[in-house]
Amino acid sequence: MVDQDRRDFLTRYISQLTGRVLRGFVQGAEEARHEAEFDKFFESYESSYALTLAYPDDILIETARKHNIETEGRSKNEIVRELFLKNGGYENRS
Repeated sequence: MVDQDRRDFLTRYISQLTGRVLRGFVQGAEEARHEAEFDKFFESYESSYALTLAYPDDILIETARKHNIETEGRSKNEIVRELFLKNGGYENRS
């Protein structure tokens, strides 16, 4: 006969483990969705207007250089995206 305490322990352990796996899956799916939205935001100038077209070039270049971001041969969109990432923009999303 199996000890009831052992059976209860295994039942609770499996339930807890399943709960952790499901929470991890949901969290991973949510992070993937946020990352996809972030990437989509920077796909075009139209979608990231406030951070690219509305930002004066000279101020953008100066800010990028202060943050050691290479600007030569790169589009405004690429520079703004890197500046945003470097300053914790993706991690500070809601």
